[in-house]
Amino acid sequence: QAQLMESGGGLVQPGGSLRLSCVASGNIFDIYRMGWYRQAPGKERELVATITGGGSTNYADSVKGRFTVSRDDAKNTVYLQMNALKPDDTAVYYCNMNIQTKQDGVARVGNYWGQGTQVTVSS
Repeated sequence: QAQLMESGGGLVQPGGSLRLSCVASGNIFDIYRMGWYRQAPGKERELVATITGGGSTNYADSVKGRFTVSRDDAKNTVYLQMNALKPDDTAVYYCNMNIQTKQDGVARVGNYWGQGTQVTVSS
């Protein structure tokens, strides 16, 4: 089993920046794709950005050029640098990882979610 913990959310003015972090812990053997999703009130959860184990990235059109996803495999951590924030970016942000765990000699790959961190962009 593995657990994810996000941090870095908060209240920021339009045009400001925030950096989200998400660290994985547990019986981790390897981490494949990492990413960030968000869910605004009354809307479905949507993809923000993902990064593969090889470093390939994918972004939602709405955040391209403003957000940057990165990872530190030594720390089992994924980051989301958010610049030029807009009120439409207000949402709960969730990290997501595909993690291979190993326990009692048995390897399993699971899809894990963090609890979410609130990002509010408002003047």
